[in-house]
Amino acid sequence: MRLAEYTDYALRVLMYCAARRGDLVTIGEIADSHGVSKNHLMKIVNDLARQGLLETTRGRGGGVRFVRDPAGIRVGDVVRACETDFRLVECFDAGTSACTLSPRCRLKHLFGAALAAYFRELDAASLADIALGAARTPARTSPRAGTRPTGRSAASVALTRRKARAVEA
Repeated sequence: MRLAEYTDYALRVLMYCAARRGDLVTIGEIADSHGVSKNHLMKIVNDLARQGLLETTRGRGGGVRFVRDPAGIRVGDVVRACETDFRLVECFDAGTSACTLSPRCRLKHLFGAALAAYFRELDAASLADIALGAARTPARTSPRAGTRPTGRSAASVALTRRKARAVEA
């Protein structure tokens, strides 16, 4: 399953605004941050504002900001609102399915369960959960390759965690 570009950009806009909650940000700022077209984002921002997720202010000094608490907005709900088709296989749409296997096929149920699991995972995450990473800037990352901002390597951090778990056990 692949998300539409529209959904991807809508999530990026929401993550960016959630990470800067309360701040007025411009569409140009968001577009520059993600390397996408400002014109494309304008349509998405207008749709998100119509859905009550963003507030827009026009004119000089205008921009967009989050209206609701990002912790109360599930990622799954955003994806459902943005995507138009969740028919993973032809037989998901009984009205147009021409599949000859449908009466005895178990594939539809397998894909149906997979889609339900997909949305269970997305519904378990809020925009607040995924927005934290959106606020990172290059100045906060370590200049050394393979290290974390603390200067410790990923292997060092993993070793420390294993030691801590061993002590707890």
